[in-house]
Amino acid sequence: MQKLNKLTDDMLVAAYAEGDNKAFDALLMRHQSRVFSYICTIVKNRDIADDIFQETFIKAITTIRQGRYSETGKFTSWITRIAHNLIIDFYRQDKSDTTVSSDDETVDILNSKDLTEGNIEDFLVDSQINKDIHRIIGALPESQREVLDMRFFRDMSFKEIAEATGVSINTALGRMRYALINMRRIAAENNIALTR
Repeated sequence: MQKLNKLTDDMLVAAYAEGDNKAFDALLMRHQSRVFSYICTIVKNRDIADDIFQETFIKAITTIRQGRYSETGKFTSWITRIAHNLIIDFYRQDKSDTTVSSDDETVDILNSKDLTEGNIEDFLVDSQINKDIHRIIGALPESQREVLDMRFFRDMSFKEIAEATGVSINTALGRMRYALINMRRIAAENNIALTR
């Protein structure tokens, strides 16, 4: 790790693209504080900032692994731009989830399904989806199941998962990514719908 700390960001990206996971760990250690502070300054909520921070580095991992990272500027600017775009996406999503126009006559707020307690059909569908999800999770490799359990059911951050499992944050993020890919594949192969 000492040698890696002496490399430039672009050298570390190139090393990671060639399969050196420790190179990404060095990038993460070098930039995590600045990126997290930037996100926190804008969203002003530590939990939301933590989620956006993790998404930022998952997106960076995916982009570099797919060979789509271009050395047109500084890595710091690039990773900050990813974070910025994810913050914008978060606010757009949050706004669309909570905004209803009173000018739209087709929207009947009092008859909204979201405001009802649901019916037996909704309950049965949700119950079946939960069973399917647990069956699919059971078919995953142990390391991927473990990360999914810690992230979604125990609400642990990727840093906490990495510490608990004794792996790097990069490895924890990678396991989560592969778990989600495998879940989608298993669902598609078995014609299982995971949403209503």
